[in-house]
Amino acid sequence: MTTPNRPQAPLAILFDLDGTLADTAPDLAAAVNLLRSARGLEATPYAVLRPTASSGARGMIGAAFGIGPDDEGYIALRDGFLDNYEAALAVRSGLFDGVPALLDGLAELGLAWGVVTNKAARFTDPLVGLIGLGAAGCVISGDTMAHAKPHPAPLLEAARRLGLAPEQCWYVGDDLRDIQAGRAAGMLTLACAWGYCGATEPLSWDADYLLETPQALLALVRDVVDAAGRDELAA
Repeated sequence: MTTPNRPQAPLAILFDLDGTLADTAPDLAAAVNLLRSARGLEATPYAVLRPTASSGARGMIGAAFGIGPDDEGYIALRDGFLDNYEAALAVRSGLFDGVPALLDGLAELGLAWGVVTNKAARFTDPLVGLIGLGAAGCVISGDTMAHAKPHPAPLLEAARRLGLAPEQCWYVGDDLRDIQAGRAAGMLTLACAWGYCGATEPLSWDADYLLETPQALLALVRDVVDAAGRDELAA
């Protein structure tokens, strides 16, 4: 992990959705366990499913059934999982503790914020309103562009929609693909340890910052913005 001495003050903060802003794992786990119960199988423990939540259908089906996209039967399981999930998007999903205060703090600083997720728009569009993210300056889903993360295209499109250069944005996520995409887009990257984080250790992702809580992120943003303001006054 690298830590810049003085990063450029952002004009916008962009966030991954699942595992970064929102704790959606309970409803994702319920959707895949409905598939298991329909087949007479016991539920996969939540502790096994939660770390895979940022990987969507591929991660959930892999954890619950031990198969991947190239295996026979995967497509039927994937489609059933997605239908189950769409029918119950926000039963137990919600924002992580500290996220509402984080977003309020960004607004107080005059900073824009947006969502860039690999979740398909059929789920993202209703979900952001259901869990309190309707004020996002932009929402980029996994099928908005021809490429999803770790490709930088979704992040570059988010910056374009906000009317900003990529280097004026920071990107926050809980998966290696988030950090790869942010780095490729030329943005400061921040790994959030409060998220799902998958099978790899966030320290190995080479993010610019690794933060433990949403409060720590807001404190960092405030410090950088305040320092930039002091620099302008001293100039």
